[in-house]
Amino acid sequence: MATLPDAALRSAYDAHGPELYHFARRALGDAGQAEDAVQEAFLRAWRASDRYDPARASQRTWLFAILRNVVIDQLRARRSRPPMSRGDGAEAVVASTEDGIEHALTGWQVDAALGALAEDQRRVLVEVHWRGRPYADVAAELGVPEGTIKSRVYYGLRAMRVALEAGGWRDG
Repeated sequence: MATLPDAALRSAYDAHGPELYHFARRALGDAGQAEDAVQEAFLRAWRASDRYDPARASQRTWLFAILRNVVIDQLRARRSRPPMSRGDGAEAVVASTEDGIEHALTGWQVDAALGALAEDQRRVLVEVHWRGRPYADVAAELGVPEGTIKSRVYYGLRAMRVALEAGGWRDG
């Protein structure tokens, strides 16, 4: 099994550790558990380094996916062993945190895929899907036929799907 050399692991931690920690801290609501989660994520990354493929995802995306799994494992463990008679609604916080983590990761993945598109495709996708503007309005603003806008949307969505799937996205 090929593993990351110490220098490469140290470099990955220096580059992404603080961001991973902040993500885990927000998700778990506890500094100690966040530190444990980041440490476990890097341990898992080190163990799985021979399976990392930079052509499929950036190192940052790969580490966030690993951390996401660690955080979810910790949240599930917390839920399966709830504290004795807290009565403060902590269970609802855990469930909403899992949803928040999933939402944040999805946002990052979509943002990265959108950033990989050609400018003309990205612009029409933002206008049509994010801002909810009609094809005709976008076409008039850009001075191109409406059919061109529809084509750009179609091919832009197709390219995004390819980029998302390459990053590990699974539909449904």
